[in-house]
Amino acid sequence: MGRRRNKTVIVENVKIIGIADKGLAVGKDPEGQVYFVKGAVPGDVVNILRLKKRKGVYQGITREVVEESPHRIEPICKHFGQCGGCKWQNLQYDEQLKQKATVVRDAMRRIGKIDLDVSQIIGCSIQESYRNKIEYSFSTKRWLTTAEIQSEDAMIAQSPAVGFHAPGAFDKVVDVQTCHLQDNLTNTIRNTIREWAFEEGWEFYDARKHTGFLRNIFLRNNRMGEWMLTVCFREERDGQHFEVLRRLQKEFPQISSLYYIINQKPNDSIGDQTAIHFYGKEHLEESLDHVSFLIGPKSFFQTNTTQAEVLYQHISKLADLSGTEVVYDLYTGIGSIGLYLAKNAGKVVGIEEVPEAIDDAILNASKNNIDNCAFYAGDVKDILSPVFWKSHGRPDLLITDPPRAGMHKEVIQMLLQLGAPRVLYVSCNPATQARDLALLNEKYDVIALQPIDMFPHTHHIENIALLQLR
Repeated sequence: MGRRRNKTVIVENVKIIGIADKGLAVGKDPEGQVYFVKGAVPGDVVNILRLKKRKGVYQGITREVVEESPHRIEPICKHFGQCGGCKWQNLQYDEQLKQKATVVRDAMRRIGKIDLDVSQIIGCSIQESYRNKIEYSFSTKRWLTTAEIQSEDAMIAQSPAVGFHAPGAFDKVVDVQTCHLQDNLTNTIRNTIREWAFEEGWEFYDARKHTGFLRNIFLRNNRMGEWMLTVCFREERDGQHFEVLRRLQKEFPQISSLYYIINQKPNDSIGDQTAIHFYGKEHLEESLDHVSFLIGPKSFFQTNTTQAEVLYQHISKLADLSGTEVVYDLYTGIGSIGLYLAKNAGKVVGIEEVPEAIDDAILNASKNNIDNCAFYAGDVKDILSPVFWKSHGRPDLLITDPPRAGMHKEVIQMLLQLGAPRVLYVSCNPATQARDLALLNEKYDVIALQPIDMFPHTHHIENIALLQLR
């Protein structure tokens, strides 16, 4: 018995009304049916190929733009639509901000049951070359465009690539020639390594066979024009990795810090790998207003330095410290928020799961002669206990900046038990933030919401919520 073919359904005249997660747009057909649509921008009217439902909502792919949105613009990047990075580069920036503010407001009302005016979203003054860190991957398989797949050239698929993984493709990489997210030197370094590899026969990584030589490169830069490069190899090959590093040292004097990693695991994560210092400084230095930070090859640091200052300035404004308060900083990372606020606090206590991040926090406290901060490594849900706060004092202000998944329910229950007079919740995911705020509503009122755009042209949104104990 043959497999039943899914019937192709084209839905006409879908009006695009907003944005959703992961670069999808929200649309409604003439009957009011909601769709999450790929390849459209708010204001478009499109005909779509209807796909299966996911989480109760139909998915769709744009087949024809019937009426173009007045906010639609031409993307500046030749790789737009392939690498999956800047998914809203075809939407005017003012409209991006408007849509992101709407996402925050809708999440707060629909999920958090919070009917509070959201402050005007703060846009980013720089919309290109705003990242201070970027990662590129090497792959034996280049991601093919639709036009290439439909061509008759069978050899295209054999081409290696260095760039970004295409969405949903762990073993294929979009071969990036020019990326606009970081200073142009990142393009020169990446393209030069590609050229050397082709000339010398250095193999790219094959994620399925777990073979090859060149695996990843990580580039960091600061506002002083210094660069840190970390090259990740799958294996050591008779000193070949040293040849790569020596060439980079000679060719690019802008690289002030050079590291390498030998990663023999099947996955690309380097958190548990040893970064070996090869040349130059061991850290890059960057400042956020009055605080300087030493940043290592595996340090977490806000990726948009300019906008991070704006974010921290607004955190400080909402914190409204007088100089005597005990401040808890949960998910502190390298302690950046806590260290930024320390001069206006009596005492800062930071908790972070990653031990190396706590090492960085302690190092940066010492560098800035900050002596009123204490940092502890461990899971927040395990450390934040009555014994802990009896030892350090109940906080007058508690700051929490969890990962995208939000806070563990045990942490929320501990916050309710702890009862800090004020809580500042910083989030990169309004949906999980709103979920957590609904749980904290048992004892807290949300009195301020401040969205900030940290990553232009993407769906990511940062939001600060200020809570007050009833």
